[in-house]
Amino acid sequence: MKKVQTVFLITAIMAAIGLLGSSCKKSNTAPVIAQTLYDSLGGTTMVSDPAVQGAMIEKGRLGIRSVVDSAIFVIAADTNINRYFKVLLQEVSSGNMSGFNALSKNLTDFFCVGTGAKNFTYSGKDMVSAHNPATNPRMNGKAMNDDFDSFINDVVIAAKKNRLPDYLIARLGTIINSLRSQVVQA
Repeated sequence: MKKVQTVFLITAIMAAIGLLGSSCKKSNTAPVIAQTLYDSLGGTTMVSDPAVQGAMIEKGRLGIRSVVDSAIFVIAADTNINRYFKVLLQEVSSGNMSGFNALSKNLTDFFCVGTGAKNFTYSGKDMVSAHNPATNPRMNGKAMNDDFDSFINDVVIAAKKNRLPDYLIARLGTIINSLRSQVVQA
């Protein structure tokens, strides 16, 4: 279940890599490098981590983690797709937050890497394996297009709750939607 949610959100981040790039003018001036989505979210500027007293965190990572955590809760309440996360929901309902914490970290890593962060790695399953119940026992069924649409909507709700500007939400949506063919398997 934690890998499934991770895969859903992580899928979105991987598409961000495709948005990265640079544009150059033919002149004697230095090339203008496009800002990564990670940089747009605060990049490597260090800030206090509100979840860990006395700890510092990259502002970009904190922004991504905030959206990820909000999205997990929005998805948990979404009767259109929360059936895919039975294991995680049962764990959290019983007070066991280990699956949630692992999912949050894994998805945050995925999104950090996918949006251009240099200081993190993603080591989870690929999108196809993560969304296939045969290879991921935490996945309760194969996702359909309507489910994926609900997922995107839930991420948008989470992004808006975290006051992400519309232009960044649009970039994130493009990333997520680029993974549709890997996630939707039904």
